[in-house]
Amino acid sequence: MSVPLTHEEIARYSRHLILDEVGVEGQTRLKNSSVLCIGTGGLGSPLLLYLAAAGVGRIGVVDFDVVDASNLHRQIIHGTRSVGQRKVVSARDRILDVNPHVRVDLYEEPFTSENALRIAADYDVVVDGTDNFPTRYLVNDACVLLGKPNVYGSIFKFEGQASVFNHQGGPNYRDLYPEPPPPGLVPSCAEGGVLGVLPGIIGTIQATETLKILLGVGTTLSGRLLLFDALTMRFRELKLYKDPQAPAIERLIDYDQFCGIPKAHTGSKEIAPGSEAASFARLSVQEIAARRAAGWNPYVLDVRGAGEAAIVRFPWADALIPHTEVAARLAEVPRDREVLVHCKLGGRSSQAAAVLADAGYRVTNMEGGITAWAKEIDPSLPTY
Repeated sequence: MSVPLTHEEIARYSRHLILDEVGVEGQTRLKNSSVLCIGTGGLGSPLLLYLAAAGVGRIGVVDFDVVDASNLHRQIIHGTRSVGQRKVVSARDRILDVNPHVRVDLYEEPFTSENALRIAADYDVVVDGTDNFPTRYLVNDACVLLGKPNVYGSIFKFEGQASVFNHQGGPNYRDLYPEPPPPGLVPSCAEGGVLGVLPGIIGTIQATETLKILLGVGTTLSGRLLLFDALTMRFRELKLYKDPQAPAIERLIDYDQFCGIPKAHTGSKEIAPGSEAASFARLSVQEIAARRAAGWNPYVLDVRGAGEAAIVRFPWADALIPHTEVAARLAEVPRDREVLVHCKLGGRSSQAAAVLADAGYRVTNMEGGITAWAKEIDPSLPTY
């Protein structure tokens, strides 16, 4: 049953109501619509704020992280007073401040194959505000199985993408990316960086597409991939088509496994032969600190970029070689000592460790990188 607009809502949405494409009927449709947003980060921030301001009646928010100071340059739904707070709570409070007429549903849990269909089933549109490939494939497949439009966005450094998947018979995410890239090939924003305003641009585009779908107006990005380059301030478009040979999506799977991401573990571990990274050890920062205290003296190789090293570096690091250059600069790494490799979070160093191990080095990867060391061992070091 459709709930009509109140006098207060008519005043609030007056600039919408005088648009012929919206009007009272369209605004009432927004009030009785629902949107699920996966993520409250850079993309989710402008998306949630504008959907709430526009009068979407029910908004679901999925996130299980807490607000960190490093989020604030781009995640504008959160503020300094929210640091340390659960992101879903911070987002809800800001949404209700923007528009108290909105119902906000919170899902403080990872979006997984076990809960995705249950969470997404009751929403009209699902918006992907995530930053990793396993969740993108999961969101896509859940939307296909449920018959929901999937409003997509992604960002990296100075570039962004946006599209609409699984809408009115259009292509889905697997038609764009049938297979995920090799693990670690595409760094996360935490490792590669992102211009703070970029997710605001892409997230606002996602909000626009969502409102058009709910209102049934305009031409959506279904069948088109919008590419944005902030450095040149240029937009480009690529045509997307459904792949008639693509395997049918019949169930949700293990998406970490599909994307080649190893299962999490604790403690030291030797990687099995034949896996992504064979024959090197993985140690936690606690284990490394204990070994160093006991006299362990490996060759310490920092595989971050020079800009990151300018922010913070270990005084006991022996060399700085970006992970993409390790294979070409093996001669600079001594073979008569064990090698301890680290980066910011442990992903790029894992790739470098695999290269070194394949070349015959005895290698250990620092799990969690210099960030984990700063948080667990030496709080005097800055984090970024």
